[in-house]
Amino acid sequence: MITSQSLADALRILAMDGVQAANSGHPGMPMGMAEVAVALWHRHLRHNPADPKWANRDRFVLSNGHGSMLLYALLHLSGYDLPLDELKRFRQLHSRTPGHPEYGYTPGVETTTGPLGQGIANAVGFAMAERLLAAEFNREGFPVVDHRTYVFLGDGCMMEGVSHEACALAGTWKLGKLIALYDDNGISIDGHVEPWFSDDTPKRFEAYGWNVIRDVDGHSIDAVDLALRQARAQDERPTLICCKTVIGKGSPNKAGTHDVHGSPLGADEIAATRAALGITAGPFEVSDSVRAIWNAREQGGAAQAAWADLFARYQAAYPAEAAEFLRRTSGALPADFAARADAALKEIDAKAETIASRKASQNAIQALAPLLPEFLGGSADLAPSNLTMWKGCVPVREAGGNYLNYGVREFGMGAIMNGIALHGGFRPFAGTFLMFSEYARNAIRMAALMKANPIWVFTHDSIGLGEDGPTHQPVEQTATLRMVPNLDVWRPCDAVETFVAWRTAVEHRASPTCLILSRQNLPHQPRSAAQIGAIARGGYVLSDCDGAPQAVLIATGSEVALAVEAQQRLQEQGVAVRVVSMPSTFAFDRQSADYRASVLPRGVPRVAVEAGVTDGWRKYVGLEGAVIGIDTFGESAPAPVLYEHFGITSARVVEVVLSLVREAA
Repeated sequence: MITSQSLADALRILAMDGVQAANSGHPGMPMGMAEVAVALWHRHLRHNPADPKWANRDRFVLSNGHGSMLLYALLHLSGYDLPLDELKRFRQLHSRTPGHPEYGYTPGVETTTGPLGQGIANAVGFAMAERLLAAEFNREGFPVVDHRTYVFLGDGCMMEGVSHEACALAGTWKLGKLIALYDDNGISIDGHVEPWFSDDTPKRFEAYGWNVIRDVDGHSIDAVDLALRQARAQDERPTLICCKTVIGKGSPNKAGTHDVHGSPLGADEIAATRAALGITAGPFEVSDSVRAIWNAREQGGAAQAAWADLFARYQAAYPAEAAEFLRRTSGALPADFAARADAALKEIDAKAETIASRKASQNAIQALAPLLPEFLGGSADLAPSNLTMWKGCVPVREAGGNYLNYGVREFGMGAIMNGIALHGGFRPFAGTFLMFSEYARNAIRMAALMKANPIWVFTHDSIGLGEDGPTHQPVEQTATLRMVPNLDVWRPCDAVETFVAWRTAVEHRASPTCLILSRQNLPHQPRSAAQIGAIARGGYVLSDCDGAPQAVLIATGSEVALAVEAQQRLQEQGVAVRVVSMPSTFAFDRQSADYRASVLPRGVPRVAVEAGVTDGWRKYVGLEGAVIGIDTFGESAPAPVLYEHFGITSARVVEVVLSLVREAA
């Protein structure tokens, strides 16, 4: 007889066999959460394995991503395109079952998890996106946006600071369609957690404003089912269901110990577990009758068909709204975006303003926001400094809005933005000081890894910050952000480059963007139409000389004007110099070799100028070239004094260029 317990034991078998075959992994969590998974996936989760991208599906996030074999077993048995052979290839090169769930590799995986705490934070973003889309598109009788976000998370997620940041916001934002199931097993890699994790977690979440359901027997499918029903009965607050579980449940000798957390059970213990569970089948074997009950394709197809019928009627009644919903959820830009952006760029160039690039960024947002209703802005309590607000933006409150106040929570902000971007329907961006990118660094990296496309607005980009001193003056941040694969980093030199940077960021479908912006005013640089068109290539000749150059100056941001000034002084001394503005090394490095050589001719000495660490520029200037920058921390003083103190001046540039030209002669 097939029982619900049989469904749970099938998950246990696949998980422990997958980890054993790989000879690495984490069997304890999948075995301990098997009943919780049955209650959610078999009785509540609304999804269609035949269409993992159905817009109105429930989202499921495995925040404790080390237990990935549980998710792979669920996806496989539910009917996703994840064959059993892929489970047998767990953690192997190019398999669709990597060690931690990876977005884009496995159908049904909604976000990449593994760095603990970020999954629950992503889920807050999913839930916020659902709520805002529902407020914008639903009409009476047409709830075309109506789904929930479910999360599994463990003690490790609860300990990570990012979960505190995001969960506090979820309670404040009253995200009632967010339901988290906490695997409260009291074990981490180092053993029983009491000596280092003694929080009263339910009280903490109650203080956040969550609906907390305590002391649920995590090995009773019916008890978890009841808790889920209670959670779904209200939409006023997010819900935390505290599931008391035994890690490695089913293993007669290792259950309840840290030995089962992150190591295979071993052949003898697997045999003992099979015997204890009364299972005689061999490795990876699940009966056809159990598979038939687990398969969710028919039920999921019916749910999607009912929604499709609802949407068709919505489309007939509200054709404009339906068309916009389809555009937004597909990620496509408006049909007239390119033409209107071109017009805005011409207007900005004609104004020729001398302004800080943070102000130019705000102007770009103001120009783009009417074209992009999917814009969802925000800031980590620095909106007046980051200038991320625009005329017409509405702070998100219970009735909706398009601007999120994240408070001083840079890491949580980044992980939430990742969830919003992955959910679809919005283009999230948010700001903080460049120095505080350090707090958000892993969320930025995760966006790049997942090919998600949030936009970061990082202002106060250098020693130009001045009197706040080295704690707030970025030195290494721009360089290290450029080192992150698939992350586009722009440091524009004026309003025109800033708008192009914003436009490029908006057009990215599979890369996040960091905009590195100044506090101080930057002069407008005159350009031809061809030069403006070349900005998007990341590096271009901004100011050329007559004849062949004797040296090339490469600069970004506030140092471009300094390079242009040095060029003029060198010209007066009979030295021909080309000035290259390189706002995005990411874009420049993707140009053809011929284009790059046309900008940086071979055999000509090169000098890079940027108010930051110097090593990264060696890839462009070589060991024979020179870099003018800062390889120490800053100081507290007015910006002009600091630039003089650190030798980032046109006079210093002239001196270095003359030295290189003499050596090359």
